[in-house]
Amino acid sequence: MIQVRGLSKDYAGGVRALDDVSLDVEPGQFVALIGPSGAGKSSLLRCLNGFVTPTAGRVTVDGAAVTGAGREELRRIRARIGFVFQQFNLLHRLSVLGQRARRTARACVRVELRSRVVRRLRRRAGARRASPRRARGPRRSAGGHAVGGQQQRVAIARALVQEPRTILADEPMSSLDPALAESVMELLREINQQDGITVITSLHVLELAKAYGRRVIALRGGRIVHDGPPESLDAGASERIFGRAQ
Repeated sequence: MIQVRGLSKDYAGGVRALDDVSLDVEPGQFVALIGPSGAGKSSLLRCLNGFVTPTAGRVTVDGAAVTGAGREELRRIRARIGFVFQQFNLLHRLSVLGQRARRTARACVRVELRSRVVRRLRRRAGARRASPRRARGPRRSAGGHAVGGQQQRVAIARALVQEPRTILADEPMSSLDPALAESVMELLREINQQDGITVITSLHVLELAKAYGRRVIALRGGRIVHDGPPESLDAGASERIFGRAQ
């Protein structure tokens, strides 16, 4: 259960990214967070797991307060929340299997971690083989680099390794072509439906939100301008959300 009450976020220069946002997200929901660039989507996602400290308001996850939490408490909360970034955040010099292993090698769990990543990649990330490939684009058949769609699937698999209860995805298909974007969305939907993991993903394409989100929350100017199932998005929704037809 995620609860947001009166959330506002101001940045330097008087920029208000979020303006009195309140919402509840029930366990197991698939939420598409939609809105134009600068609407506050990324700020909201980062407030949910404490990457960004709000100016006002509060966030609780499973009854634990994110806002105002100390370092250790915040670490415990984040252990239950996977985050998938726009730009993959993979370490280019490491193999796919090494992305997660690097952080925990000194904890002497490299072998177990590797096996968990292999299982996740096989079951969720659509890897064709378990041998390492360089997590870097663009596509180069001779170099063994992972292309953008595969990089993002690896980033999702990396988030899954921590066995999260919630996955936050910040426009995970913004750098992908339509076919790859759809494959990433299918993967997120599979994770939600088969594992019961709550998914909140920000998008900037209304059709993707309607196709995959079971609940669509739209932001514009830091405020919620729509909240409902995809079928509630009527003909005028695009204009209300984006200020134009999409």
